[in-house]
Amino acid sequence: MQPPAKTGMDAQGNVVDSSKVEAGSGRTVKGLNGYEGEITGNPARNSKFARLQIGMSARQVTDLAGQPTDQGAYVTGKAFIPFYFGSDRHRYEMTYKGQGRLVFAGGGMGDYSSGNLIWIIHNPNESGYR
Repeated sequence: MQPPAKTGMDAQGNVVDSSKVEAGSGRTVKGLNGYEGEITGNPARNSKFARLQIGMSARQVTDLAGQPTDQGAYVTGKAFIPFYFGSDRHRYEMTYKGQGRLVFAGGGMGDYSSGNLIWIIHNPNESGYR
């Protein structure tokens, strides 16, 4: 008997709804400069994400994958911890139609796009909008 599919995924490990995928549902990898991150799902044919590595900056990513279909930022729960000065207080997300989503952590306040890639979500059925 096959284990039940994880939220937002099918039993084969393909992402079917990027907005419902939970952290920890993919495989953990080490990337550039020792960054740890996660890769979830299986890449689409001719995926723009194939050359991306965990730890890349947003600028490096857009140089390789092009401009996203949609993008946005949101705060994490760590933003509300008094005297927490770590880099994971907010996340920046880029979506690519037919490719999936890329999630970045860190960056300066007001410049969310300066963080580093921490999560690649492969979803060939991605609508491209958050």
